[in-house]
Amino acid sequence: MPKISNQKIDVIAPNLKRRLSGVTATIVRLVPLQNEKLGVVATGPGLPDDIPHISLWRAAFLGRQKWRVWHARRNTEMLLGLFLRHVLRRRFKLLFTSASQRVHSRYTAWLVTKMDAVIATSKKTAGYLNNPPTVILHGIDTGTFSPPKNQADTRQKLGLPPSAKIIGCYGRIRAQKGTDVFVDAAIELAQKHNDLVAIVMGRATDPYVKFEAELKARVAHANLADRILFLPEVPVHEMASWYQVLDLFIAPQRWEGFGLTPIEAMACGVPTVATRVGAFEELVVDGQTGALIDAGNTDQMVSAADTLLSDDNLRQTQGQQALTHIDAHFKLQREADQIIDVYRQLLSEC
Repeated sequence: MPKISNQKIDVIAPNLKRRLSGVTATIVRLVPLQNEKLGVVATGPGLPDDIPHISLWRAAFLGRQKWRVWHARRNTEMLLGLFLRHVLRRRFKLLFTSASQRVHSRYTAWLVTKMDAVIATSKKTAGYLNNPPTVILHGIDTGTFSPPKNQADTRQKLGLPPSAKIIGCYGRIRAQKGTDVFVDAAIELAQKHNDLVAIVMGRATDPYVKFEAELKARVAHANLADRILFLPEVPVHEMASWYQVLDLFIAPQRWEGFGLTPIEAMACGVPTVATRVGAFEELVVDGQTGALIDAGNTDQMVSAADTLLSDDNLRQTQGQQALTHIDAHFKLQREADQIIDVYRQLLSEC
């Protein structure tokens, strides 16, 4: 990537974590789009070479001739922003984006009070902040996440039965994510729908390997190992195809910060059953783009899924309404532009 002139840098989005995370993915999605309209660059480890970025060392010692925005998304990044402004005397306006939906620790709350502006990724998140935030919901790349041209062909390429009814649950395999509720519901649904195939796709980290093994044993005991499939995590750039093969997506989380999977599914024209956690109530329109259920409630999950799986017309209608909903409210460019408005407001105050 060509060297970026200091004078063209207006905003720095730090990523102080090497391991892939939701924050990293957000930065990778947004910065290239934002850089087309403003001098937005990322900094920190674990970033792809093709997104506009500079080294941390350079970020710390940019000249003082102009004001810039330091856009933190973690505590460590807020703290570094404070150090850069108050110790190194760099001209940074400090912005923090919060996705957390719990009462902040005293330390985090103190850091947030030192920010010049705050963004919340949902209305629910905003309720946990003392500083009045700007609410900006995450968006999705509808160029990548879109309905399949031919679902049967996509299924065949992925080794799935072309004419089955396929439901999916994607993400980390753990109790917090409600994977066990999905598996229990899938076992019950498989007894009602002889053509049902359920996909559990994700990774169980070391503390949850036993949890995953117990779920697989539960499926085997029900003689459904050939219809309830546990598939490995795939790279982000391959995920759209796995949504495109679905008739119904289920987001069974017991707790979630924001949760992109429902809008990824709906952008592919797939109606979604989601629990009332995280931002899901702000993403899924109950009865129009899918259904909302209580977390941990297998009976509600089975009932909502059964209603959609039993009515092809209803499922197709809600899938189309999901597409319209995403197009109107959750495009990635919309998120990028709304954040740029916050950047410009902060810079105009300097």
